[in-house]
Amino acid sequence: EDELRGKVVWVTGASSGIGEELAYQLSKIGASLAISARREDELERGSVKLLEISSLSEKDILVLRLDLTDRSSHEAATNSVLKHFGKIDVLVNNGGRSQRSLFVDTNLDVYSAIIELNYLGTISLTKYVLNHMIQRKKGKIVTVSSVMGIMGAPLASGYCASKHALQGFFNSLRTELTDYPEISVINICPGPVQSKIIQNVFTEDLAKSLENSGDQSHKMRTDRCVRLTLVSAANDLKEAWISDQPYLAVCYLWQYAPTWAWWLMNRMGKRRIENFKSGVDADASYSRKKK
Repeated sequence: EDELRGKVVWVTGASSGIGEELAYQLSKIGASLAISARREDELERGSVKLLEISSLSEKDILVLRLDLTDRSSHEAATNSVLKHFGKIDVLVNNGGRSQRSLFVDTNLDVYSAIIELNYLGTISLTKYVLNHMIQRKKGKIVTVSSVMGIMGAPLASGYCASKHALQGFFNSLRTELTDYPEISVINICPGPVQSKIIQNVFTEDLAKSLENSGDQSHKMRTDRCVRLTLVSAANDLKEAWISDQPYLAVCYLWQYAPTWAWWLMNRMGKRRIENFKSGVDADASYSRKKK
């Protein structure tokens, strides 16, 4: 709370899920907020709640519509935040979409769209905000990656690729900023979370939505994931894996025993595909709902 209170935090993808919950918890801490997403009506709904649950005033909240795929708008958006608040202390790169489709069934246009949104859109916005942070010689860049940025999994090959790209980019960027020790680059890698990311996933065709998202109750609660994300950001952790079991154990296998991880993923992956084809959540069989 002491680290983030009074800071100006810009959260992308703030209209639902992790991004929306981030805004709520940050407002209670006392951070000023710029909240962005494509759906301005949802942002406005969220801003009303922010005023209800916190001591923030209207001037402490900026609702800013933003399309990450419209890279030509990112400089102007950054300038809008700076004009309103005078500074940006923390950028939270949360906007993005997941995927549920097999590669053999998926149009390549879907892969292009995933990379454009999750990767290129994120680093484009980061570039403009980073220029400001370099001038001030301080700031935090927090990127919501995924455990899929550490491992590979069926039904999410494009999503995994975009998150691996983010991991590589921000790990490289961190080394380029050694002359700016007060600029932190923080990668957050959540496992499955109870958010609306599944309802909004890419499928095998850009025009097709997921027919059945399945029960999500076995996944980590969004508020728990966000709390750990803020703890990680406040303490400048370079990378945080935020997940329930067994996903966290699989992350360690991928890191330290990749041969075992490949063997295990072949077994888990087959069940994941079977779950998906039968209309339940792809990961449903790997967790038991907590009582």
